[in-house]
Amino acid sequence: MVTTIEQGTTDEVLGPTQVQSIRAAYDLIGRKGVHRVSLQEIADRAGTSKGNVLYHFKTKDGLILKTFEWVLSRTGDRIHEAIRGETSSRRQVSLMIDAIFVNPEANRRFYLAYLDLLGHATRMTEFEAVAAAFRSIVDSAYAQVIERGVSESVYRVDDVDEAARIVRAIIDGLFLQWLQETDWVRLHPKYQRRCERAVLAYLGVDDEFIDTVSSESVGPS
Repeated sequence: MVTTIEQGTTDEVLGPTQVQSIRAAYDLIGRKGVHRVSLQEIADRAGTSKGNVLYHFKTKDGLILKTFEWVLSRTGDRIHEAIRGETSSRRQVSLMIDAIFVNPEANRRFYLAYLDLLGHATRMTEFEAVAAAFRSIVDSAYAQVIERGVSESVYRVDDVDEAARIVRAIIDGLFLQWLQETDWVRLHPKYQRRCERAVLAYLGVDDEFIDTVSSESVGPS
């Protein structure tokens, strides 16, 4: 029996032990960080043996690499799925932001894990490739939305690819700010609306439409 993990962009088919180990690793990395998680902890959480984990992934870094490939692929797929079929360019931004702001716990776990990935990427070329691939996937999704809006004269940007990178910077920057909030659960929807408004404003959407987005601001940290 084999299981595919959603619609990963790698189209990789994984066995049950691999799926369980990846899910366990992602959960523990988000809670404790890469360096504080042992293979034995991951094996225990996955309901398997350390030897079995090593059989499938060879090393802890091998498992961590596959885990990041899995979660980053899922994120890219979720964005593409959210905007598929939507005809309004401005509405696509709202759907895209909704797909990214899943819920407080999931977003916190993802960004804590993603920050660990970026740390690994500065030291190991294998992780650098995964981080670069994720940026490409996300930028492509953002560019798809922006390009359509530009063609319909809804967005006012000169360079679609550069605009996609800046949109990613806006979203990531607001998430990093949100992570530092002590009341991060309650503030999650406020940051989502702030993010949507900031992206629409950067893209040059008219103020009248932006005003339809909830204007409730986030208080000082």
